[in-house]
Amino acid sequence: MVMQGVVTFTGEAWRWPAVLALAAGAVLVFWSYRARPIRRRWWCAGLKVLGLALLALCVLEPQWSRQRVRPGANLFAVAADNSRSLQVQDNGAGAPRLEQLRQLLDPLSMEGKWQASLTGAFDVRRYLFNQRLQAVEGFSGLTADGGATGIGTALHTLADRFRSRPLAGVLLLTDGNATDMAAVPEEVSGWPPVYPVVIGGTGPARDLSVRKISVTQTAFEDAPVTVQADVGTTGFEGAAVVARLTAPDGRVEEEQKRTVTAGSGPAVFRFELKAAPAGLSFHRFTVREEGESGPSTREATLENNQQVLVVDRGQGPYRVLYVSGRPNWEYKFLNRALEGDQQVRMTALIRVARREPKFSFLGRAGETSNPIYRGTDDQNKETTAGYDQPVIVRLNTLDDQELATGFPKLPEELFRYHAVILDDVESEFFTRTQSALLQRFVSERGGGFLMLGGMETFGEGGYARTPVGDMLPVHLDRPDVTPGPGPVRFDLDREGWLQPWARLRANESDERSRIGDMPPLRVMNRIREVKPGASVIATALDTTGKKAPALVVQRFGRGRTAGLMIGDLWRWGMKSPESRTDLEKAWRQLVRWLVADVPGRVALAVEPKPNDASGTVDLQVRVRNADFQPVENAAVTVEVEPVVFAEPATAGGGVPPKTEGELPPSKLVLQAEPSLEEPGLYTASYVPQGIGGWKATAKAVNADGAEEGRAVAGGAPELAAQEFRSLQPNTALLEELARRTGGRMVPASELEAFTAKLPQEKAPVMETWTEPLWHTPWIFLTAVGCLLAEWGLRRTQGLP
Repeated sequence: MVMQGVVTFTGEAWRWPAVLALAAGAVLVFWSYRARPIRRRWWCAGLKVLGLALLALCVLEPQWSRQRVRPGANLFAVAADNSRSLQVQDNGAGAPRLEQLRQLLDPLSMEGKWQASLTGAFDVRRYLFNQRLQAVEGFSGLTADGGATGIGTALHTLADRFRSRPLAGVLLLTDGNATDMAAVPEEVSGWPPVYPVVIGGTGPARDLSVRKISVTQTAFEDAPVTVQADVGTTGFEGAAVVARLTAPDGRVEEEQKRTVTAGSGPAVFRFELKAAPAGLSFHRFTVREEGESGPSTREATLENNQQVLVVDRGQGPYRVLYVSGRPNWEYKFLNRALEGDQQVRMTALIRVARREPKFSFLGRAGETSNPIYRGTDDQNKETTAGYDQPVIVRLNTLDDQELATGFPKLPEELFRYHAVILDDVESEFFTRTQSALLQRFVSERGGGFLMLGGMETFGEGGYARTPVGDMLPVHLDRPDVTPGPGPVRFDLDREGWLQPWARLRANESDERSRIGDMPPLRVMNRIREVKPGASVIATALDTTGKKAPALVVQRFGRGRTAGLMIGDLWRWGMKSPESRTDLEKAWRQLVRWLVADVPGRVALAVEPKPNDASGTVDLQVRVRNADFQPVENAAVTVEVEPVVFAEPATAGGGVPPKTEGELPPSKLVLQAEPSLEEPGLYTASYVPQGIGGWKATAKAVNADGAEEGRAVAGGAPELAAQEFRSLQPNTALLEELARRTGGRMVPASELEAFTAKLPQEKAPVMETWTEPLWHTPWIFLTAVGCLLAEWGLRRTQGLP
């Protein structure tokens, strides 16, 4: 904002004499011209009075006062972009953006003369910025080799560095393609005025760029990892482009080709990785023009032609505890289904006989055990008195001690599992403590819980107003007392069609055909209504057309719960071999959904740091003990290993041999520090290097030296993809930045004029500058000019 000046008069003592003299002179002039017979007599009179007024004004000694920037008292920052996007050459430009910027920053060139006027009024500080801000003496080190354009980072740093000093503004020379912010932050009140100078034009003539890439993945059987990439195709109309996915060893996993049509917009590639392994895996997406195997001279840059993807499908073994009140057909099919899943291991606790009433034997005096054991080694064993206890069998346990006393009574016993399934077992099977522990298993530990329909579950099993019933997704206190007649038909609800784990076919028509072929089901626990926030996945339709919830799910605390009201789903598997295959797949997918997001005792999360142009990530490790309580005195290390991608396989199908002397990527071991905000949380920072992926393995050791567990996570730096995602200058972002901070856009051609006027703009340190007007040449010359003009008009009329 240009500061306005004011006029003051120091000769106030002469004000009235000057006014009276001017008034008298004006009267005499107009009186003398009153009878003059000339056409422009009033013009002549006016000119003479104006000349006299200017002479009278000089008597008052007028002074011109205004605010201006105190020379050298204010700081002014010049920040030049030093990122790799400046290496791009725009369409029709004679040189890359880097050369244009160098000309503007060269003080000896015609384009760089603006720096002289700027240094005369301000204390100029010069900076280069890419991932970070670097102070420099001059701009001779401008090489445009930075991996990111950290505009937000640079401005944050300048605002913090000069927070208590008079920083008048920042001249920002960049193409505006910020990698650390998609929009101007909401809070910019502490930022100085920013004056952006756009470097670059309309973008290159030809370029392929990975604009957006998304990965859709599930942990379920036969559900492929879907990769969708939107590729910009500037200048490639009519050309064929090839996209491929490759593994780190150079093996080509899939390849597709598209012919770019005029006006078609971005080319969309969609891949399905059906053979993606369990756990963490890395894949690289690349796109090039067909026939180009090396660097293309016809494309602006290859930096934006690839991106590394990280796929985490989870890795077991996941442990599931199945509890049933009687042997039944459902367990047979469920167990057979999970036997084919290498990631899930199910342990069963099945009651084969109920508890019988205890009675007394007529034996010898003082004898309390069964006389049948008299004279044997089992006389004093506890088993001799257990003839009145229920008979429970354990199946598929890890050792003889697992579940030896029945259903777990302690958190460390139950929390070793990832999910619990209850089938045909009444609420009285559990003690009050066990019921509360089962609720904690879901809400605190984050486990999965599934109740199957049957004669002794849901309301029929007395679970209403119990800890187990409270976490179910359906209400049990008001059962449906008007069931429809006959069997029911199973069908997916609207939410079920949206869940991949609830479907078995790839398309809707095949799925509807499969559901139509399912046999009628006869065992149904009818529920009047579901709880708020729960989702109905499937429904049961009776012969009267009445629908009832059949499969309902919801979140509960940190975990999830589900209720399957159908009690004879095994009938589906008895229809045909194909139906049995579908049933087993459905069971596997339902169980996988139960355990998919269940945390381990050690969990590793990757959180990118906000507004960080270097791509730094926070590695957050949460450590829990066997009770899933936070461990605050653990020693946590994170080992980070870079993932390097080899070149694609050769034409013969092999992997190219390693170059002689090539060293494997080095590992980095980080020590995670305890967080002050959350118990059991340990954090470490990691700055990714290169363009490949990286794999992190966290290890936690408690105070006793025992290992609590390990966790694995991964990531891939996207600096290059973000830097070159768009090669057109982001003018909209720079305009918004200038408006929000009180600056304005400055065209490169107007830099010299801008810096010349900049000392008149508002700055933190200003001074008052006063200039006398009464003896300036222009006032005297104007007065003399008025008198000469009056004399000339009179002479043209023939008057003296």
